[in-house]
Amino acid sequence: MEKDKGDSNKMGLKGSLTSGQMQMIALGGTIGVGLFMGSASTIAWTGPSVVLAYAVMGFILYLVMRALGEMLYINPTTGSFADYATNYIHPIAGWITSWSNIFQYVVVGISEVIAVGTYINYWFPSVPGWTSGLVVLIFLTLANLVSVKAFGRLEYYFAMIKVVTIVLMIIMGLLMILFGFGNHGQPIGFGNLWQHGGFFTGGLNGFMFSLAIIAGSYQGIEVLGITAGEAEEPKAAIAKAIHSVVYRILIFYVGAIFMIVTIFPWNQLGQIGSPFVETFAKVGIAGAASIINFVVLTAAMSGANSGIYSSSRMLFKLSKDGFVSKTIAKLSKHQVPYVSIISISFGILIGIIMNVFLQNFSNMGTKLFVIVYSSSVLPGMVPWFVIVISELRFRHANQHQMIDHPLMMPWYPYSNYFTLIALSIILIFMAINPDTRLSIIVGAGYIVVLALFYLVWHKKHPDFYQGKK
Repeated sequence: MEKDKGDSNKMGLKGSLTSGQMQMIALGGTIGVGLFMGSASTIAWTGPSVVLAYAVMGFILYLVMRALGEMLYINPTTGSFADYATNYIHPIAGWITSWSNIFQYVVVGISEVIAVGTYINYWFPSVPGWTSGLVVLIFLTLANLVSVKAFGRLEYYFAMIKVVTIVLMIIMGLLMILFGFGNHGQPIGFGNLWQHGGFFTGGLNGFMFSLAIIAGSYQGIEVLGITAGEAEEPKAAIAKAIHSVVYRILIFYVGAIFMIVTIFPWNQLGQIGSPFVETFAKVGIAGAASIINFVVLTAAMSGANSGIYSSSRMLFKLSKDGFVSKTIAKLSKHQVPYVSIISISFGILIGIIMNVFLQNFSNMGTKLFVIVYSSSVLPGMVPWFVIVISELRFRHANQHQMIDHPLMMPWYPYSNYFTLIALSIILIFMAINPDTRLSIIVGAGYIVVLALFYLVWHKKHPDFYQGKK
């Protein structure tokens, strides 16, 4: 039987990613440093009910991924959700989605590479942070340049390290809670879930504020929509990845957070450092801090690796579509968009240089960097809105292909409307919350600038889309 090849041949890219690699790439792009460092901000806002908040946000993302899966199964393309935005909403939506995705992942890449320097300083305090960050950036760039298979293999192992750590954390947590393992034989029980001010310690506002922060931690799951164009067998790989990845993320996030707020009183977490370190230390594992530092280091490298891959593919697609120089779409002999990858890595390098300059020569360095990083949260949510809206129109246009479709959006169209309303409410609470208001304003400003750029571009090329049809 001939393998289905998606659009990889049409775009010139090589279909090399397996289903397992696609799943790990989605997991690796989503399970990040924040979880391992304790998720302190989300727990501080709402206390033990943070477990429910992660579950609620996970359910919303389940619906987003099912909507994406329905479209990918029929039309697996590189940069898929940008294509869907163009075809089923409006070309300006595709433009905003593409550049929002690039901005999000470049900013994430900068922050993760900078973080790498901090983690390496744990073992080698005399090494300047920018030096180790630069070395890691060069290493990840070379891995992406070699082949998509090399990227997929590297990301697979990065993600596997995180997954194994979380599974061990959950197992040890259960042993502590039920049997007192690591707690002098005294079962910890479940009392910490309600004994320190109740389950919903922050009330409705605190719960909703935590949802907004959790939404940022889940960003990256939609990277499956970018990898689809380079899958070996797109339909089979997409079906397996969509079915499993959301459940896995829910288990790892909700499971790990549940263990944290059950083992430790939520109002003491800010004083203990990383709950993962404390949990491993409790059961007598020597060098717990070094182990978790290594895991967090790989988590940061994983985030930067995913960022380079995702944003380079979106930039490659913009070039293929004629929005940026055709030079950007050049492929190496390994069918890798090397100019696009180098361009993205150069953007991350500029971010590293700017961070060093601001830290050394400006007293606003840290504050400015935090503003830039947080501004990527709203652009990072753009693909979710686009996916759910696009699927509403996609279903109407492809009714004949819905028979025996394994990934149809459940409860359509009510699930679409629910998801759109839920995401909108989260954005409203982000605007209400003083801690996230600035990120919304800056992110919204970025999207407005993108829209203005599109209008100027379209005025110069009024017949562009008619010519493509």
